[in-house]
Amino acid sequence: MEVQYNLRNPAVKRLMKEAQELKDPTEQYHAQPLEDNLFEWHFTVRGPPDSDFDGGVYHGRIVLPPEYPMKPPSIILLTPNGRFEVGKKICLSISGHHPETWQPSWSIRTALLAIIGFMPTKGEGAIGSLDYTPDERKALAKKSQDFNCENCGSHMRTALLPCTASNIPSLADVEAKELAKQISFKAETNSATSAVAEPSPAQTPIISANQDVQVSHQIPFTHANPETEAITEIDGDGTHTGTQEPPQSRPNTTSLSPRQRRAQQQRQARRPTSPSYSHVRRPANTSQIGSTVLIVILTLALAALIFRRIYMANEYRFDYEL
Repeated sequence: MEVQYNLRNPAVKRLMKEAQELKDPTEQYHAQPLEDNLFEWHFTVRGPPDSDFDGGVYHGRIVLPPEYPMKPPSIILLTPNGRFEVGKKICLSISGHHPETWQPSWSIRTALLAIIGFMPTKGEGAIGSLDYTPDERKALAKKSQDFNCENCGSHMRTALLPCTASNIPSLADVEAKELAKQISFKAETNSATSAVAEPSPAQTPIISANQDVQVSHQIPFTHANPETEAITEIDGDGTHTGTQEPPQSRPNTTSLSPRQRRAQQQRQARRPTSPSYSHVRRPANTSQIGSTVLIVILTLALAALIFRRIYMANEYRFDYEL
């Protein structure tokens, strides 16, 4: 059953173009997608000359993401070689382990040349790397020619064009070495830059790029002239109440974190709108004063009434006795 693909998909268009460019094998490499899966390729590369892999022919898989070429592929070696683990995704700056160093301009041909160029390098404990002895690698290089792939049916003895007898390195070999140096240098540069420029999570919020982090450090420290800068005052109900001129001198805030600076600005925004506002005494509540005066008046009136009744009663009793 033939698989149907959306020809408008950028990844499909790119892979079909690369499949057409790589359909004919060369002396150094060959790669083609599987018949039923455009996003899985099988490749064959020849070991670099003048190395422990000289004479070896190595087979592997390339699994491409749906976002290709915006995201890198995963590379898996199937032939024992002594440099990369068999059946495990290898860690290269062009593979899925390092999407930060991948460039969309690279292609499957770039990955094949990079594998050839990386083979003589040291593993240094990278994921999927091996450090076999030279004798073991040479022995595996001889056995590699008898490897047959059960999935794609490739035979290593016929997968590539015969290597011409010449002491002059081919253009692909030279390109592979230069590409390996370039990619290795780029990966080391990026790792060193991220180690220096990456801020600690406790100091800055999470930001997607190191350049944005540097800008965010600079913005809070760039103020206008303190003598002319005004702070807008807003009441709790959101109404504008005026502006307040800042003091002539301000404390040094360069050592404060962004959260502390925001808290300080909020405290300044809650201050009175006028410098003399804090010295004005608010009048007492008029309703409370009126109630107090009324109580006093009623108390005096009641006392006068009681005194008058007592006085009249005494006077009446005095008249009665006479």
